[in-house]
Amino acid sequence: MENRPAYYKEIIHNQKRRAPWHDYRSRCIYMITINKAYGCYNWGVLDIEKAEIQLTWLGKIIQDEILATPRFNPETRILSSVIMPDHVHFVIYVTQPIKKHLGDIIQAIKSVATRRIRARVSDNDYHVFEDQFHDRILTRKGQLDIIYRYIRENPYRLAVRRRHPEWFRRVNRVVIGGRVLQAYGNVQLLDNPFKYRVVVHRADGPEVRERCRAERLYSAANGGVLVSPFISPAERAVRKEAEELGGNVILVQNEAFDERYKPSAGDFERCEEGKLLIIAPLRSVELTREVCLAMNRLAGVIAGE
Repeated sequence: MENRPAYYKEIIHNQKRRAPWHDYRSRCIYMITINKAYGCYNWGVLDIEKAEIQLTWLGKIIQDEILATPRFNPETRILSSVIMPDHVHFVIYVTQPIKKHLGDIIQAIKSVATRRIRARVSDNDYHVFEDQFHDRILTRKGQLDIIYRYIRENPYRLAVRRRHPEWFRRVNRVVIGGRVLQAYGNVQLLDNPFKYRVVVHRADGPEVRERCRAERLYSAANGGVLVSPFISPAERAVRKEAEELGGNVILVQNEAFDERYKPSAGDFERCEEGKLLIIAPLRSVELTREVCLAMNRLAGVIAGE
C-alpha cells in the first residue's frame, strides 16, 4: 500500500466504483451519471411523440448547477448533458490537472442543487440524489463522438421503450457483424458505448488477471456492459461479481431459442430489469473449442474491439 499514489487512499474504500489505477485529478474527459433518489419528484417528463424531455423545476435546478460548474472550477468544461426523469448524464472535461478530486466537484454539484431544491420544498431532509455517482473514463479514439450521440439519443431510446415494451423481451432477428442472430432481453444494451469483452486466457498470470478483473468490475459498477460467453470459471466469477454490483451483461450462447424459450429464473429477472441481453445463433451448435473461439470473437465484435 505504501507504494500507491496518494489519491489511491481516497478511493480504496470504493474501488469497484472508482478506477484505482486512475488519478482523478488528472487531465481527462469523463462521462458522469447521477441517479435520482427514491421518492424524489421526477426531474423531467417524457414527450413520447417528440421523444423529448420537458424539465421539471427540479431538473432545471440540476441543469443550472451542472452548467455552472466551470464558473467555480475553471479547469473544467461541460461538453454535453441530458436530464432524464430519473437520472442525468453529462460529459465533463478536466482540461488540466486539478487540486480537487473529481468526486469533490460532483459532490459540490449535488450539494448546491440539493440545498436549492430543499428550500423550494421546505424540507431539510429531502433526498434528491442517490449517494453515489457513475463515472466513465474516455480513453478510446473516437469515443467522444459516440458519447455525444448516446447522450443526445437518450430521450429517443426511452420513448422507444415506452412505445414498444415488447421489443425488450425477445427479438428473432438481429444482425451483428453481418451475422443474423436471436436476442432475448434488453436489446438497447447493444447501443451502450461502454461495452467490454471479458476473456481470461490460460496464459494470463495473476497480475494480468487481477488487472482485467478490476477494469471490468469498474466498468460494471459504472453502467458499462460486459460481453462474453462466460465459459471459464474465472469469466463466470467476473460475471457473478458484476451482477452483484448491478452491472449489465451481454451473454453469448451456443444454443438457439426454441419456440417456448425462457431464460432461467435469475437470468429472466435480469432481463426484466434491463440488465441482461442473451445473444444466440439461429441453430444450436455443439460447444467445441472452435465454437468457443467463435463466440469470443462475436463478443469482441459486439464490444467494438
